[in-house]
Amino acid sequence: MKYLIVGLGNIGAEYQNTRHNIGFMILDAFAKASNISFQTERYGDVAHTRLKNKQLVLLKPSTYMNLSGNAVKYWMDKENIPLENVLILVDDLALPVGAIRLKGKGSDAGHNGLKSVAECVGSQSYARLRFGIGCDFPKGFQVEYVLGRFPAEERELLDERIGLAVEAMKAFCLSGLAFAMNNYNNK
Repeated sequence: MKYLIVGLGNIGAEYQNTRHNIGFMILDAFAKASNISFQTERYGDVAHTRLKNKQLVLLKPSTYMNLSGNAVKYWMDKENIPLENVLILVDDLALPVGAIRLKGKGSDAGHNGLKSVAECVGSQSYARLRFGIGCDFPKGFQVEYVLGRFPAEERELLDERIGLAVEAMKAFCLSGLAFAMNNYNNK
């Protein structure tokens, strides 16, 4: 079985470690713990690894957030991975900082990365792990907030919560979406 795990984010030093790049941060944590590295390939940085008897293709799209679907569709086709074996790691303003929620389908909730994925794969029925970034910003400052970095008091919490997201990602691949949802949502 082969899985495509996609961390959404934006490339470039100016976006590194911003709230919008939490998907990249989760994949980087998994790669570091697994002693694997990413290689720049078409549409993104890609790493291949195994998790027990599962093959994982990890993708950090280089298309920028609003065109993430192009990279997802390309790698699904290239690796012959069905939509039910795709997991998108994404930031979510509607969740408190560090909260994680797995879902098997849903709307894009105004997230341009998820909107692009749905448009390119032709469905909103794909698994996503939503990672809370909070919404502590004044009206009209959403862009500045999501493209901002986590303050020191939130960074202390991040390593643990990113670790939990990595475990949820592994559970999705090894035991399926229902198991991962039951064991990691609301933790």
